[in-house]
Order: sequence, then C-alpha cells, then structure tokens
Amino acid sequence: MGVTVKAILGKEKYYTEVTAGENQLITDEPIDKGGQNKGFNPFEILATSLASCTAATLKMYIDRKEWAVEEIHVEVELENYPLTKRAVFTRNISFEGTIDEEQLKRLHTIADACPVHKLLTNDIEIQTKYS
Repeated sequence: MGVTVKAILGKEKYYTEVTAGENQLITDEPIDKGGQNKGFNPFEILATSLASCTAATLKMYIDRKEWAVEEIHVEVELENYPLTKRAVFTRNISFEGTIDEEQLKRLHTIADACPVHKLLTNDIEIQTKYS
C-alpha cells in the first residue's frame, strides 16, 4: 500500500502543515528546540503511527472474534540514540474488558502483525529526489 504525504513549512519557524489526501495535521518543534509546540514533533508522529496502527489492528481482530473488550490502550515510547544509530520503541498494551490468558497471548501475536510494526522491523531504504 502506497501513501503520499506532503509537508509545507513556510516562514513560521518549524510550523509545518502536513497533508495526506483530504486530511491535515500540524507538526512543530518544542519551544526548547525553537518551535512553538503547536503540534506533534516528528518523533511523536512516528510513535503515533505505531500506536494507532497497533490499536486498529487489535480492534479488527477483537471485533471479528466478538471478544468482550471495551477499550484498547496502546502507549509507545520512542528513544532515539543517534550516536549508535539505534532507536527503541517500547510498546505497552492494555485492555479494558474481559479477556483470558489464552486470548491475551493471541493478542500479543496480533499486535506484532500490525502493518506499521512490520514496516519498522523490516529493512528500510529512503530515496530522496530534488526538484
């Protein structure tokens, strides 16, 4: 599945309007980095992708199985270590509702089947073109 996202940064320092199809969001940098903290920073957007995809993937499976889960909570912490060229995502998943140990074990497997999780654990290549 391919996606196209466009980012436009004008004269307002780091304030960036990001568009994907008909949807738009704002990104910015924190005040201590020279931004105005008007939106998610780029690392938060990256962690958001994993958190939201995980939640949606789990919801699809839970709905198909008709399990008694009221809410899915996914928290993702991203630690970036530029000197070692390593990033660590820590994902904490919890549920409100009634699930047993066997269901919980299955949901752990389903979480790892999230498309963003798969993408982030694959070999990644970035190709840059200038126009």
